[in-house]
Amino acid sequence: MPAPHNPFKAALKAGKKQLGIWASFAHPYPIEMVASAGFDWIVIDGEHAPNDLQTITAQLQVLEDKHSHAVVRLPTGNDWLVKQVLDAGAQTVLVPMVNTAEEAAALVRAMRYPPDGIRGAGAAGARASRFGAITDYVTTANEQVCLLVQVETRLGMENLDAILEVEGVDGVFIGPADLAADLGHPGQSAAPDVSAAIQDMLARISASDKAAGILGMTEAATAQYASWGAQFLAVGVDVGVFSTAIRDLEGHWRTRL
Repeated sequence: MPAPHNPFKAALKAGKKQLGIWASFAHPYPIEMVASAGFDWIVIDGEHAPNDLQTITAQLQVLEDKHSHAVVRLPTGNDWLVKQVLDAGAQTVLVPMVNTAEEAAALVRAMRYPPDGIRGAGAAGARASRFGAITDYVTTANEQVCLLVQVETRLGMENLDAILEVEGVDGVFIGPADLAADLGHPGQSAAPDVSAAIQDMLARISASDKAAGILGMTEAATAQYASWGAQFLAVGVDVGVFSTAIRDLEGHWRTRL
């Protein structure tokens, strides 16, 4: 029995648009609610949300067999973190702050079993192989893992073309907030030179064999990113959606009672 098919990776390869959202509550109950909306992909955020391996695993369990595909964002690109979330059942991994082709190539190797990589082959006791029930997991998993790298600094932008040449990188995700900060405009991802840089990078990624991704935090930004070629596009963060709605609700009734 081979490793499970990765529908998100297949959709990116086929050039299909994929609509996503961030999950930052770090708990399986709210992510199950988010999954009921029908997004194509949901990011389990291990960088800025209070997630650890156990909470990530619990959310992977909830999303199994759901339409929404789990994308696990790591806090950093350490090979042992990659190994742990893959063994926990993640197939698609998003890594922040990738600045060079060498860093991207190292992540490709971390995602794969030998001879193509360095992933440890102890899958028999891992959730990814259904605890050994997927007998051909180690020999077939490499084909189904999906690596997304985040380019979100001036250095990463300068090295984008080299990163796009790295075989085994499936998509390049632009981080507007970090890019804006690194370009001298913290909190201003709509600044003219930041927008110009994002437009240029989305065009370059779209012209390659990689998929272009980004997170839009406003309706205007999201529509603009889509028109610039973003293929896998996240349209919000669950914590932000909830906090805005709950504050608006309080404000609505505070002035009426």
